[in-house]
Amino acid sequence: MPDVLDPLAGLVKRRKDPVVVQTLRATAAATIAYVVALQLSSEPAPLTAPLTALLVVQVTLYATITTGVRRVNAVVVGVIIAIGFSALVGLTWWSLGLIILVALTVGNFVRVSEFVVEVAISAMLVLGVTRVGATAWDRVLETLIGAGVGLAFNLLFAPPVWVETAGESIEDLARRMRRLLLHIGEELGGHTPVERAAARLHEARRLDQDIAQVDGALRQAEDSLRLNPRVKEGLLYRVVLRTGLDTLEICMVVLRVMARTLTDLAKKRTDEPLFPPDVATGLEDLFVHLASAVESFAVLVTTQVSANAEEAESRLASELTKAHASRDQAAHALLQRVQQHPRQWQLHGALLAEIDRILDELDMEQRSIRLMEELDRSAREQRERYPLLHKLQRRLRERRAKGGGPA
Repeated sequence: MPDVLDPLAGLVKRRKDPVVVQTLRATAAATIAYVVALQLSSEPAPLTAPLTALLVVQVTLYATITTGVRRVNAVVVGVIIAIGFSALVGLTWWSLGLIILVALTVGNFVRVSEFVVEVAISAMLVLGVTRVGATAWDRVLETLIGAGVGLAFNLLFAPPVWVETAGESIEDLARRMRRLLLHIGEELGGHTPVERAAARLHEARRLDQDIAQVDGALRQAEDSLRLNPRVKEGLLYRVVLRTGLDTLEICMVVLRVMARTLTDLAKKRTDEPLFPPDVATGLEDLFVHLASAVESFAVLVTTQVSANAEEAESRLASELTKAHASRDQAAHALLQRVQQHPRQWQLHGALLAEIDRILDELDMEQRSIRLMEELDRSAREQRERYPLLHKLQRRLRERRAKGGGPA
């Protein structure tokens, strides 16, 4: 008995996992669609309905609506093409090839996106049956049932908001950037073999490539906020997270360039430390504050509770202040050394420029300006794209302000 319950217990523990949620929701929606289709369709096994529901139901409500419309469009177009062909020719090898060609061509003009192949599949299935007319419209009915059940399922049981998952991905990226900055700082005062410096460069490149995975998690979170009845400030959440990831992505690119600069310096100084002890101490202190600032920035953009956000903002401001002070001290020490020993002075200047770029990107005042600009731009685009929805939202806000609607 315990062996039987173990998989169920594991499933309960992973109830917030997108894969688990999608599996349970799709299974329930497909089953309900099949039961409804049994009552309404004349087909003995109306499997098109659960198939449609299975493909329509996505992790987010926004994806469900957009996918449902495209899929229904694809199926209806395919059925219409099959009805037209059935009136002229039967099922032969050349008519099958011709209907596939026509269906794929038409599918690219009716804006069904990834469901272009579904146009051809629907046309082939309908053309291949005997009672073409009845089966064609039964297939349309089953498709509408599946899409309707999928949409109703997400309206009645609102899908989860994946902001927390995206926030964890962003914070994990920032922690990995922090570790890399700390490791680089620790190696500045000693003899750094070229192989070790190159390893840091490869690590920075891997982090840069992993940003695509974080971006995927953020896109899922953005979709989960759109049209979700449980979210009141969806636009704000989307913009805060997106601008935050954009900032970290720029910092990651600069960090990769910084690792390249230090690798070039290691190639020039194979028998001596990268920097003299006094300069290395200041730079190491700078990298410590820089690493903490990156992590604090990630916590700030992913925190939704105001009290925690204020704490993260205060910590970020403190780390940036310390980083600027350490940067000035390290720059002064570097200038004195370069004046005495000007070897590879351009690499020293490049390192300082890269540090300045990261500090500028993390600057709180610049972030506030960028955030307001992005909010204005997103709100303007949304008004232009959905004017009727904007008018409806404005009326609802006016009703709430007058006390005529829900709080």
